[in-house]
Amino acid sequence: MKVLLHPTYFPNIVHFAAMLQSNHIMFEVCDNYQKQTYRNRTHIYGANGLLALHVPIKHSHKNRQFYKDVKIANDGKWQSQHWKSLQSAYRTSPFFEYYEDELAPLFQTKQEYILEYNFKCLEIILECLQLDINFTKTTEFQKETTGILDGRFLVNARKEKEFQLEPYTQVFSNKHGYINNLSILDLLFNEGPNALNYLETQKPIL
Repeated sequence: MKVLLHPTYFPNIVHFAAMLQSNHIMFEVCDNYQKQTYRNRTHIYGANGLLALHVPIKHSHKNRQFYKDVKIANDGKWQSQHWKSLQSAYRTSPFFEYYEDELAPLFQTKQEYILEYNFKCLEIILECLQLDINFTKTTEFQKETTGILDGRFLVNARKEKEFQLEPYTQVFSNKHGYINNLSILDLLFNEGPNALNYLETQKPIL
């Protein structure tokens, strides 16, 4: 099974499950950038519940801008803020210390393009999961696809389809209950090496 997906900022669990349920992944890199999607955001479990992390981007005056051309707005301290949020949310999780040295550099070096940065984040997560996946990138945009499952809708944050995943133990679940389909980081910090087995046992996504 081949699947077409968008590269996103620390993909959510459904996104990752879809990757593992395919034998070949193609990432869409020829599309136009759209706001309010997971291209530049992810959700984690903070002390007060659901917490969104947004990567600020430089908006173009053009009506349309290719995703690959969108630059990150580095005039603020968003990387430091994201890392502090992750430390605050997961420092007491079972596996945060196990992975923090691999993840920390992503928040210490400025990145220019959001698409390139998302691929770097994905690369580190795959290393943490000890997972080798086969993927290619699109060479042109096609609205309709043939011979490949189109999972590009998973990037939408506003019109998100509900997928009920198997619950796992989360740091603040005793306060706010289980929160479904968070960033892969939440699963990684809470489940560690078992995260891969968890992803492989989820119901088919596409």
